[in-house]
Amino acid sequence: MSAVGLIEWDAPGAYRVAFSTRAGGVSEGAFASLNLGIRTEDDPARVVENRRLLCEAVGADPDAATMAWQRHGATVTRAQSRGIVTPGTVYDHCDGLWSDERGRAMLLITADCVPVAIARMPKPGVRPALAVLHVGWRGLLAGIVAEGVRALGPGLLAAATGPAIGPCCYEVGEDVAAPSREAFGADVVREGKLDLWTCVERALRAAGVEEVARFDQCTSCDGDRFFSHRRDAGRTGRQGVIAYVT
Repeated sequence: MSAVGLIEWDAPGAYRVAFSTRAGGVSEGAFASLNLGIRTEDDPARVVENRRLLCEAVGADPDAATMAWQRHGATVTRAQSRGIVTPGTVYDHCDGLWSDERGRAMLLITADCVPVAIARMPKPGVRPALAVLHVGWRGLLAGIVAEGVRALGPGLLAAATGPAIGPCCYEVGEDVAAPSREAFGADVVREGKLDLWTCVERALRAAGVEEVARFDQCTSCDGDRFFSHRRDAGRTGRQGVIAYVT
């Protein structure tokens, strides 16, 4: 078994933020190897072990962590300690989590959508706080980025966007292209392909985020490193973003 594959954001402040890859887990076949999605055809016991391995890699407590039942919406909820290694755990129905509690790790999963982390930048008298978002085109147009910023409240913010399907591969119909152009500019759709990376960055900046770090790696192109729902026609695993206030 190889080491857990992580892409880490050097967030400004007392934070640990990492985007996972598919490397370093115990799953096999289409789900090899660090599949974090238990609602797939993978063996749930392997998924649980993968989540434990990810927490170990970033120094998080899996029993104090939480996840979400993701809905491609715009709801952002305060993270509660529910644990992420017990099959059948009931989570909030949302696509964003936030916390200002030390050690409260939050994990959201993706397989083409954009994983996002937003952090309050350090300032005397300002409590560290962090949000993670699962951003697909539906949630993006519904305003999840602004909701994530609103949840954190006043203060200077920085953000990072993780691996997701790129403008090289994300073919969309006019039902997605038209509202995306209207919201984020005519240049975000070229030859029928949506630049979701740029859409998310523009949404972050429009919501008041001062600094945006982008990890522009296409999940569909890079099958060795990432799961992709579109590339693999739905039978695939999930990577994600895990983050907490240290």
